[in-house]
Amino acid sequence: MDLGIQGRVALVAAASRGLGKAIAWELAREGAAVVICARGKERLRLTAEEIARDTGARVVAIAADVTSTRDVNGLVDKVVQTFGRLDILVNNAGGPPPGPTLTFSDEEWRKALELNLLSTVRLTRAAVPIMRANRWGRIINMTSVAVKQPLADLVLSNAARSGVIAFAKTLAQELAPEGITVNSVCPGFTRTERVLELARARAEREGTTLEQVLAGYDRQIPMGRMGEPAEIAALVAFLASERASYITGVAIQVDGGYVRGPF
Repeated sequence: MDLGIQGRVALVAAASRGLGKAIAWELAREGAAVVICARGKERLRLTAEEIARDTGARVVAIAADVTSTRDVNGLVDKVVQTFGRLDILVNNAGGPPPGPTLTFSDEEWRKALELNLLSTVRLTRAAVPIMRANRWGRIINMTSVAVKQPLADLVLSNAARSGVIAFAKTLAQELAPEGITVNSVCPGFTRTERVLELARARAEREGTTLEQVLAGYDRQIPMGRMGEPAEIAALVAFLASERASYITGVAIQVDGGYVRGPF
């Protein structure tokens, strides 16, 4: 299927590893020019070189902290200076720490909201005027199945990412007449460094092994396994495409059947 994004320009946040890297790679394979950002310059540079070498696409690495308004505005300005446009924005960020619900301080709550909610607001706010000028745009927010079925010990993520869904659904209604779609992807347990880190922390707390924790995750999933980053990236590429022009305001889980609820 030709997704119709050849020559489009995409910005993928937190793309030096994990889901962000897989998404940037998939968009590059489909012919988009891709800008990737993260805080660590060296790892980001290596990721850009790796994707460009494999796909032949133009991949630009720009170090930025998505919790900084100055960095976000400078990042989007550099994208426009380099390519003259921005068509696809993938809002993505790492997750806040796990822990019991009532143990987090005001400062820890503030950091979680900065990372997972306000970063999305800031990047979107910077990108939308450019998309409006072309009357075409795709905004995809990376959240979690936690927005549909809260996960134990992840209250910071559960709350902040649910805020992203409310923001996205509201904005989708405003931007629909201008040819800009706003959608969210909700990954379930996926074999990324973040999930493995959380599994190790849980194993330590419970006095068990990493392998036992991962096996427990698998048992909760009807497909009997965790997802792979490329499987989530495939959905993102479709939502970023011309073929998805009539899809907006949705939050789609990619979870092997983990969420049992009707929505």
